[in-house]
Amino acid sequence: MKAFVERNGCIGCGLCSDTCPEVFRMDADGLAEAYTNPVPAEVEAAAKEAEESCPVSVIMIEA
Repeated sequence: MKAFVERNGCIGCGLCSDTCPEVFRMDADGLAEAYTNPVPAEVEAAAKEAEESCPVSVIMIEA
């Protein structure tokens, strides 16, 4: 499974990095990025939660 962030729509709220810091972090510009791919099996549920919780729906988790 892979994680992606559509950075153009990111509002920098940090919810994804709080929910799944093993996959998401905030970059120097204050926007989210997926820095771990593929998503480790032990954090797949947290990555999906981050996707579902994103207030602007810019996170995608693909199989």
